[in-house]
Amino acid sequence: MKQRDLIKKLEDAGFTFERHGGNHEIYRRGKDIEKVPRHKEVNESLAKLIIKKWNLR
Repeated sequence: MKQRDLIKKLEDAGFTFERHGGNHEIYRRGKDIEKVPRHKEVNESLAKLIIKKWNLR
């Protein structure tokens, strides 16, 4: 999955960009934190795991 597509799903669910990590982008929604790898393509199984974790569509 493209990184920008995964980020779009997170932002639609209320996550906002917080900061750049070493190799990840950090997104926050209240006390919820998600780290997204800084690659153009995110591993498909990791993307599915993140989508399932936050019940994203």
